[in-house]
Order: sequence, then C-alpha cells, then structure tokens
Amino acid sequence: MKSAAEIQAEYYKTTAENYDNSHLLEKGEHDIAMSFLSSFIRLYDIKSILDVGAGTGRTIQFIQNEHPHVKIVGIEPVQKLREIGHSKGINQQILIDGDANNINFKENSFDLVCEFGVLHHVPNPENCVKEMLRVAKHSIFISDCNNFGEGSKTARLFKQFINFLGLWHFYRYVKTAGKMYEISEGDGLYYSYSVFNNYNFIKNNSRNIYTVNTKKGGKNLYTQASHVALMAIK
Repeated sequence: MKSAAEIQAEYYKTTAENYDNSHLLEKGEHDIAMSFLSSFIRLYDIKSILDVGAGTGRTIQFIQNEHPHVKIVGIEPVQKLREIGHSKGINQQILIDGDANNINFKENSFDLVCEFGVLHHVPNPENCVKEMLRVAKHSIFISDCNNFGEGSKTARLFKQFINFLGLWHFYRYVKTAGKMYEISEGDGLYYSYSVFNNYNFIKNNSRNIYTVNTKKGGKNLYTQASHVALMAIK
C-alpha cells in the first residue's frame, strides 16, 4: 500500500501541468486572503516574507507585483510545481525546495511567514504552525479550511457536537478506516482541518490575532465559515 506522502507526490506529478488552470482561474478564498494580507503588509511595514508551500508561485507573484520592495522567498517540496513557477519567470533563488515541517531557516528570519491552503494537506499541521512561528519575527498569516463551518447546517452541527465531545479524532479514524486522510480529484490527498484547531496554540504564542471569513458564512466563523484567514502578531 502506498504511503500518504507517495500518494501526494504522485498526484502532483500527474496534475502539475494543469495546476494553475485548475486552481487560479477564478477569484476565490485565497484572493480575498491575499488582499487581507496586503493591507497588513502596509500597516506593519513588512519587509520580508516566507511563503510556505508556495506551489507554482502564486503568492510570490502577487507580493512582487503589489509590494516590490518586499523580499519574498517561497518553499515548495514538489519539484514539478517549482519548475512551473520558474518557467513563469520566478527566480530559482526565490522559489526553492523546502518542507513546512522542517523549515530550513533560523529563528526570526522573516518579518512574516504565510501559507495558503497547505495545512489541510499535512498530517501534523500544528508542527508546521510551530515552524512558522519560529521563523517569523513579527507575524504569521494562514489562509485555510475550517471543516467545522463547511457543509449543510445539519452537517456542521454534527461535526461541532462531535468535536465538543472530544471525539473528532476518533470519528475521523473510524470514517477513514485509520488513514485519517481522504482523496478528491480536485484537491488530491487532504486531511480534515480547521484553522481553529491551532487557534489556542497560536494565541498563546502571539500578542494579537485577527480573523476574517474568506467564503460565504455567518458572523460566527467557527460554526459558519468554511474558509478562514488568520493573522497573528507575535
């Protein structure tokens, strides 16, 4: 049986050529999140950014266009995605090999460390968040899923109740026959993830946190927003 890492690698190898077409054609949650991030870059005079799981360099290009004075580096473990980014004109010294679980930079190397849609693809997102906080001097920015705010009202209430009872991990273990992940045609291998899974840990290591709904949802982000952007100031 193939490991989760092998399944992910095979998925990106076979879909890399169409990655931009399938992910970047329409304005979506990450476009809203990048606009949110852009305002913070100006507000806090951010000078350097590390993008974790940079893919083909979408965030890199956005930052270079909107904030040309900002130094940005993106780490991406999938070689094929990096090659596509390089073919679009992104310097090979800017879009580089790297792993969110073990970021190869020293503490406080960048003013801000960000990720867009990466944490729901890793089995231990809290470890990645720890690494982001370690490398960030000023702040981290997360744009990702909130599984507890996704689906019909009935589905959301069920998931929130299971989580309230402390049985979410067990429920997912049973549902996925022990794998903990699922596979979709459009997103490849993914884990059930919520930005709020790591909220308390981030709060304990930050001075302030800002959150915003980046898709349709109500005023309670945890219960009604399927995608959330979070900015934490250290």
